[in-house]
Amino acid sequence: MSADDLPESFHVTTDEQLRAVSNLTRHRIMAVLRFEPATITQIAERVGLAKGSSSYHVRLLERAGLVKVVRTRKVRGVTERYYAMAARAIVLPDPGEGGPDVLMRHAVADLEASPVDGERHVRMAHLRLTEEQFAELGARLQALADEYRELSDPSLPDASLVFALFHPTPREQAEGDAK
Repeated sequence: MSADDLPESFHVTTDEQLRAVSNLTRHRIMAVLRFEPATITQIAERVGLAKGSSSYHVRLLERAGLVKVVRTRKVRGVTERYYAMAARAIVLPDPGEGGPDVLMRHAVADLEASPVDGERHVRMAHLRLTEEQFAELGARLQALADEYRELSDPSLPDASLVFALFHPTPREQAEGDAK
């Protein structure tokens, strides 16, 4: 099964799914499966886990519907399973007021774990935009991410793109909450 055959998105809606995707190890396993199917052994090697640990985490992801077996083959009398993502994109629910955003926590953890001497493009900009500009920028960022996802070549090294466009808590409200 190729990535082209997958549904466009999978919406995380249950507590079980949210718990499964919230774990950093499982996040990294899903990153391995993002472009091509892999066996438990391949996943373990790429994530740096023991096969038993990888198997445990993959089972939790499979039970939550986030990954699935896409093919099997017999190897010396043992059935080898190849796992893949259940969809091209995982859509997380809004974390709600004051709730930590799982995606951002994983992005920061991945950035912190990336090679220090590797090339990075990390920026933060504080903008003042009209609602129309805000919506336009959000749509442009999404389109750019989609465009480059289509260009992704599984034979090339991974690169991660994360963006967050949001209205922060108004300064007066944040100061009032701190009192």
